[in-house]
Amino acid sequence: MKSPTKIIVAIAITLALAGWLAGLSAFVNDISSMPTPKPVQKLDAVVVLTGGSNRIDAGFNLLEQGFGKKLFISGVYKGLDVNRLLKLWKAEPQSKLDCCVVLGFEAENTTGNAVETAEWLHKEGFHSIYLVTANYHIRRALLEFGRLAPDVVITPYPVVPDKYEPFLIMREYAKYIAASIRSLL
Repeated sequence: MKSPTKIIVAIAITLALAGWLAGLSAFVNDISSMPTPKPVQKLDAVVVLTGGSNRIDAGFNLLEQGFGKKLFISGVYKGLDVNRLLKLWKAEPQSKLDCCVVLGFEAENTTGNAVETAEWLHKEGFHSIYLVTANYHIRRALLEFGRLAPDVVITPYPVVPDKYEPFLIMREYAKYIAASIRSLL
């Protein structure tokens, strides 16, 4: 016969796992049902978080359409998007981009993106942004930016990456839970 303590622990583990799976299911459903963003107003800046496909293209498109005065690309030091950025940068006349595109090299993660961006926004005197990142990353990015740049009006601009990997989505969900807990504390 099993001890009551072992039964209680088994029930607690089962409930925690069921809760985590239900939350993951809701997270995946949220990602898949996110509408394609449509910018409706001009804001101070467009901020792109590097690390995935289609983000930089979306940021440049918003800038070219006049939805931001400047484009800030955070976390430039790594990722395949850097190669894409350099191609876009070289395809345009340098003088046109010098005024409007700023690269951030300090961020190593989403919290770093928020810190780096908040400092840049403060220096520029900007108070409103389109935040461009992957649809699976947008919820956590909004939490971090809201916590570290509470005076900035943030309009999410989630983009759909070229492909999804199940492990990436599970890892992002776990990071989202951690960020949610951090923002509550």
